[in-house]
Amino acid sequence: MTGNLAQLHDVKQRMNALGKDGQPFLFLFDFDRQCPEVWTLNEVASQGVRFQLPGLFTADLEGKDLPDHSVVSTPLLQRLAPYPLDQYSQQFNQMMVALRRGDTYLVNLTCQTPISLTTHLDDVYEKVRARYKLKYKDLFVCFSPETFVRINNGVISTYPMKGTIDASLPNARECLLANVKEKAEHSTVVDLLRNDLSQVATNVTVENFRYVEEVVTDNGKLLQVSSRIVGKLPADYQAHIGDIIAALLPAGSVTGAPKEKTVELINAVETYKRGYYTGVFGVFDGRDLDSAVLIRFIERTSDGWVYKSGGGLTAMSRLEEEYEEMQLKVYVPVY
Repeated sequence: MTGNLAQLHDVKQRMNALGKDGQPFLFLFDFDRQCPEVWTLNEVASQGVRFQLPGLFTADLEGKDLPDHSVVSTPLLQRLAPYPLDQYSQQFNQMMVALRRGDTYLVNLTCQTPISLTTHLDDVYEKVRARYKLKYKDLFVCFSPETFVRINNGVISTYPMKGTIDASLPNARECLLANVKEKAEHSTVVDLLRNDLSQVATNVTVENFRYVEEVVTDNGKLLQVSSRIVGKLPADYQAHIGDIIAALLPAGSVTGAPKEKTVELINAVETYKRGYYTGVFGVFDGRDLDSAVLIRFIERTSDGWVYKSGGGLTAMSRLEEEYEEMQLKVYVPVY
């Protein structure tokens, strides 16, 4: 067993053991599952990790979290330059060839936009408002609106998010829901995640299809479309939490369908390694679990700070619209 496979195996086994014992822990998986991590909540403080999830899951380096929700008068980041359209166009065209050939039916294309920060990562973490937040050392901060999976009383649920529009546009909500491409993209990822959940759960159903949520950003409001899919886990699921989570990776909403072939395409076309971007993190509290997809992501690289963003492509995608959506997602949720 190679080093990376051994680490993945060890992380899954430790998650299983902690779950069986009812001991709370935090887990973190990168997109390629090369650098997975798991820590008990007592170990988190020594790892340079700060995190926040809905409800009781909140901690920083001192074991408490007091986010600053005061009005942010100075932008937290500045774009140094837009992602080059010609480079995006080349990648987009490669994806479209694969889509029209039938190699994939939905593929998530992501890019990294160079930015500068006007403050430090801890300040960004404290000022942003998001359903899920994670800061890892001085390497990255994520403020994600997207749930990966939740487990409550043996019921597992996932909430794929596909479809974004500027809320200030006329009839934005109606236009988003009526968009044929967006509906096809969303339907494909819902079908993919329904199949994913069926690997670990029974009685999998789509309980709420294509509902709209509002996200407030430093550049105005966005509307995003999600669905809710649920299934029933075995009675002893807590002793298999590591296996359950790993079986669902990478997240379907940030890969595409069919998943394995589409991941190969992503690795061939994208010009950088995603790392922890589009991976997942979450917390098991001793009984239940909540987790997020690592999107809306600022990272320190050898070339400086970048903001990683992207969107789903189908055979009906148009270059200008997809390029605009990728740029629209370079934001920080402060207000």
